[in-house]
Amino acid sequence: MKFLIDNNLSPLLADALKAAGHDAVHVRDLGMQAAPDETVLERAHAGEQVLISADTDFGGLLSRSRASSPSVILIRRLAGRRAAEQATIILANPTR
Repeated sequence: MKFLIDNNLSPLLADALKAAGHDAVHVRDLGMQAAPDETVLERAHAGEQVLISADTDFGGLLSRSRASSPSVILIRRLAGRRAAEQATIILANPTR
């Protein structure tokens, strides 16, 4: 699975997903840490990546665009959840 991790999540999440055998990259690694949400969403679409974010704006952007991709995983309740725990939850719930 290919993942793009948004700037509001730790780069350690990308590391944990890579360690599990996935292709994962954080927006910081692409120099996109200040990119607008629309640009991040387009990058995920172009790269055929699942976007992982804590930003609720992506659902609305995807809906308004009427696009069928990319898939977006929204992580809520960040307080107290470290990147390793977030990765465990993602890996326990496979996407297609």
